[in-house]
Amino acid sequence: MVSTHSIMATALACLAFSVAPVTATSYSMVTEYYGSSFFDAWTFYNYYDNLTNGDVNYVSAQDASAYQLAYVDTTTNHAIIKVDNTSTVVYNNKRNSVRITSNDSFEVGSLWVADMYHVPYGCSVWPAWWSQAAIWPQGGEIDTFEGINTNTQNQMSLHTETGCTAIGQNQTSTLVASTNCSYAANEDQGCIVTDPSTNSYGAGFASSGGGAFVTEMASTAFGSSKGPKYLARCRITKARLIPRPLVFLLPTTPLRVATLRKYFQAQNLIFDITLCGDWADGVTWNSTCSGVCYNNWVMGNGSDYNDAYFEVSYVRVFSTEGTNTVVSPTTTGSATAGASGSSSTSGSSTSSSSSMGLLHGGFGMTATVLVVIGLVSSAFFTLA
Repeated sequence: MVSTHSIMATALACLAFSVAPVTATSYSMVTEYYGSSFFDAWTFYNYYDNLTNGDVNYVSAQDASAYQLAYVDTTTNHAIIKVDNTSTVVYNNKRNSVRITSNDSFEVGSLWVADMYHVPYGCSVWPAWWSQAAIWPQGGEIDTFEGINTNTQNQMSLHTETGCTAIGQNQTSTLVASTNCSYAANEDQGCIVTDPSTNSYGAGFASSGGGAFVTEMASTAFGSSKGPKYLARCRITKARLIPRPLVFLLPTTPLRVATLRKYFQAQNLIFDITLCGDWADGVTWNSTCSGVCYNNWVMGNGSDYNDAYFEVSYVRVFSTEGTNTVVSPTTTGSATAGASGSSSTSGSSTSSSSSMGLLHGGFGMTATVLVVIGLVSSAFFTLA
């Protein structure tokens, strides 16, 4: 039986895009984070949350392993990234959690997939799967997955320097909260689209079997006659991904690669879970949760955080066929955006063979997908 594990997607662009026939872009897998070596090529932040004012201490790689906050489940080979749910936190202390950043970054022309079976949720919980350039905001930020508290819908956003605006979208979600991507506007709200599916975050995501989030920074077709008019709805047949064209986005004006590169540079991939902080303990708190965020949730024995964990089958990164978009810290002299983070030792595994495909729910999928342009708000792959 084919898994019903869904695939969701976020694709990247500034402004809008030109109408043109369907075209396909082929990708080759260049990096994989999976199994016992999943954590080998990430930097652990190892500092308190001084970025979003959350009530957590992000622990080192050594402590994350010792306290079982970041480990690989030997039964499933899935990576677990979690908030401490066993310690008792007393007043004025913070709860331990994890923030990891990939040692490698990935240039325009990359596509990355995070296959998750569970995401963190619950009152005070603020998880994210996202990316940013080494220097923020000049290189841009892509928030592929983000939610807070007991919300049920994933929020996707872009944060850039001034000048990047998402306009003219005709996409699957009408839940567009903001179109100005500039960090300097609206208190760094960014341009935001919310997934209309109530299974895209929280308990519904886990109960429906989870899903895979796909992010594409396309290097081709911008402002050219080969741009897509369609995205793909897909199904699994005999271990292959079979695209079925679906009218999904009708672009209107051109975007050139030079424009994309102006706002987005090589991205480091990031998982993190904070508690309370600027958003989760913000103006929406009383509409989702009760009590005082820190006093009634962070403090205490930790049992409220039994669902505050990521369960990740794999993260795989692809480069446009014939290219390698991986930027290694050994060649750039720069690693991640962490404070005093402690890094694991080895580099990520790589492969240039597109036949490796996307392993999903026990089925292989080819690494050829239709080019995706736009800020996509819901699944463009479904398994049937």
